[in-house]
Amino acid sequence: MTLQPLPKVEIRHPHVCVDPSVLAGSPHVAGSRVLVRRLWMWHRSGASVEVLVKRYPAIGIAKVLDALSFAYDNTALIEADLAREADLAKTRG
Repeated sequence: MTLQPLPKVEIRHPHVCVDPSVLAGSPHVAGSRVLVRRLWMWHRSGASVEVLVKRYPAIGIAKVLDALSFAYDNTALIEADLAREADLAKTRG
């Protein structure tokens, strides 16, 4: 299955990387494999920043906050990444 390309990054953030050769181009926290879409979904489901930091202590509060800010600034990209993940799950399911 060929992955659909993601929209371009509208607003860059220092703690978020988007590299087509890493994690299929999904935005992730710099220096980690933590996907922004994961943090976004947890946050949208009601998880506080404190809960996210406890779940991912290695990335710290600044990177969690920046990843969430990236998601708010690039909502179309994150929603497309979530849709792409759902499509992959369907084909594997």
